[in-house]
Amino acid sequence: GGPGFVGLPVWLWIDNGPAATGPVSATATAGAAQVTATARLSAVEWSMGPPGERVHCTGPGTPWTGQEGPSPDCGYVYAQRSLPERTDGSGIWTITATAVWTVTWSGISGGVPVAGEQRVLVPASTTLPVAEVQVLVAGAR
Repeated sequence: GGPGFVGLPVWLWIDNGPAATGPVSATATAGAAQVTATARLSAVEWSMGPPGERVHCTGPGTPWTGQEGPSPDCGYVYAQRSLPERTDGSGIWTITATAVWTVTWSGISGGVPVAGEQRVLVPASTTLPVAEVQVLVAGAR
């Protein structure tokens, strides 16, 4: 809802629930062939904006609901503001979350058992301006 700040934790998460994390299954039939596929979220890879800044999370993360401190399982702390010269002129970091799904399937095709596994990558992006808070303390000694 607002900007991030240098040095403060950013919580990373995707919406929970079977549609976002699985398992999700489907069965397809064509003639005598039938295959059932099941997909499960196996990780989320986050690209945080600054070059090379990535976060690997083994699950969907924990939604932030006002808790203090860093995320217990998926978070990041920015070390740089999102200045225009760092962000191709936009002044905001582009964050990309890539959901890594593992899809397994098994069934019968031509009377022969079939099975397999494949990774499926599903990216989604958003943006976040990151500011910096500076403090000057002055006073008599």
